[in-house]
Amino acid sequence: MKITVLTDDLQKKLSFASHAVSQRSQLPILLNVLLETKEGKLQLSATDLEIGIETTMPATIEEEGDITVPAKLFLELVNSLPQDKVILQTKGTTLDISCRRVKSNLAGLPKEEFPALFEEKGDLVVTLSQENVKENFSRVCFASSNETTRPALSGILLDKQETGFVLVATDGYRLSLQQNVSVPESAVSPDDKPILIPARVIRQVLSEKGNEQTSIYISRQSKQVLFEHGDSVLIGRLIEAQYPKYQKIIPADFSTKIVFDKEEMQKAIKTCAIFARETGNIIKLSLQSNAVIISANTPSVGDNLVEVEAKLEGEENEIAFNAKYLLDFFANVDAQQMSFEMTGPLNPGVFRIVDDTSFLHLIMPIRTQG
Repeated sequence: MKITVLTDDLQKKLSFASHAVSQRSQLPILLNVLLETKEGKLQLSATDLEIGIETTMPATIEEEGDITVPAKLFLELVNSLPQDKVILQTKGTTLDISCRRVKSNLAGLPKEEFPALFEEKGDLVVTLSQENVKENFSRVCFASSNETTRPALSGILLDKQETGFVLVATDGYRLSLQQNVSVPESAVSPDDKPILIPARVIRQVLSEKGNEQTSIYISRQSKQVLFEHGDSVLIGRLIEAQYPKYQKIIPADFSTKIVFDKEEMQKAIKTCAIFARETGNIIKLSLQSNAVIISANTPSVGDNLVEVEAKLEGEENEIAFNAKYLLDFFANVDAQQMSFEMTGPLNPGVFRIVDDTSFLHLIMPIRTQG
């Protein structure tokens, strides 16, 4: 293989592909990234056997070929190169990297040892605009768990219903639900069972830039989900685990409801969170007739109180939350007017977007003394 690429292109694509590289694998090949020429371009592939990334970039190809090299070392080297043209040339299982005043070589492994990312795309489930992907998936992805002890909670539930797809994510302390994700005529039949997609894959999809549409494929034979976006393909192994019966924990009604300005509430919680760091991030919301009083109290530090204008429906009430969960929610949901519903200080609180019945976010409260 002998090709010429631009440093900037290689840095961006290699950095993106590296998100799928294994961090602690006993298989040396999973620490590598695969470089191969395909259809007049350079294709980069990486996988840790749970997720995989395949992405292509422009290249001037003199000789076709392929090789795998240590991803971390290669990325560090490429990031140190000047913005110029880079020549990549293989000699056996060695990759020579040369550009202006820099010449390096990396010992690699042959392509034959690298696992195939996928055998088939599978069935097309849905094709969404990038705007639709970011709006719908970003509203739920943050609520999934990063822990691997309960595999189901590290995924996002994708359930097709007659009115559209339903996306659900929960870590056991909070839950996000997005309904009515549009279904085109090309979508698969509605009798397909719900699937669990690794949230790690969704996070990588959300990091993709560009205005291209994203097509989602499901292969039940290989138990994989595949996202195709522009010149990149992201693959994830479907999670085979029983998802919690999330419908049972969503309150059917409420005794207290407030409507508030999201930005004003977000600023108030950020302020109170400063005083809540030493007490488990606990902040209290006191729902009153014309306002919400947000407060935090740490005896060794001090206390703080912020008033936010709000419209109350029902009875006055109080509830306490982990400030981190509230800030995560506000950072990932774009809306101006929001509502909050509750039935008591020990029952889940539900946030909604005013004039948008398709979304809700539920947070479990914290029991406080006094």
